[in-house]
Amino acid sequence: MQYSTLVTLALATLSVAAPTPLKARAAVLGTQSYDDLSVSGGVAGDALNEVLAKLPIDTSDLANVDPADIAFLGDVNDIANDAETDAFNVAIAAATGDEKIALQNGKIKNKVLKLEATVLELMAKAAQGEDTSAKLAAETKKLNNNIALDKAAAGQPSTFLSFDAQAGSGTVAAAPAADDGAADDEAAAGGDAADDTEEVEVCTTKRVKKSKL
Repeated sequence: MQYSTLVTLALATLSVAAPTPLKARAAVLGTQSYDDLSVSGGVAGDALNEVLAKLPIDTSDLANVDPADIAFLGDVNDIANDAETDAFNVAIAAATGDEKIALQNGKIKNKVLKLEATVLELMAKAAQGEDTSAKLAAETKKLNNNIALDKAAAGQPSTFLSFDAQAGSGTVAAAPAADDGAADDEAAAGGDAADDTEEVEVCTTKRVKKSKL
């Protein structure tokens, strides 16, 4: 009986002293098509909130974002960038007038999707120990530029373009994909990005001065 009591006390002590397990991390984003994720349709002006509704990451607990969700955010960057170069740029080049303006508004909203996904990805990686400070600062600046452009065109029609791509491969995300002709990177550094500069001039005619993304 004495032995049994000692064993019971020892087990109780070990139970109290054992470290608290890490919070369980469950992926919330799954697998989604570009068309389901896209916010390019409707009207301009509220792209950021539309994107946040599509990417419900808990920003108050970034240290516990599931690796699959971090990979998903990297995928969103990739497929939104592909949609920009292979769908929006092609359609814009062939369009004129109001049709072109609506396409350009859709492209700006697509950029907000791409860049917000990237910023969330980099924030989560930073919270989990990776140094992303330089890239995060650059991507945040580009995101803020595009949010401002979207708001400047508030109420204008914005065109959705279907694009065959999917986010949620389940693999660990690599560095964010290079942007369209490095246009966003050039703009963040104060360089000249001809395509995006032209886009802003047409998209926000009589509302804001010509500027760079």
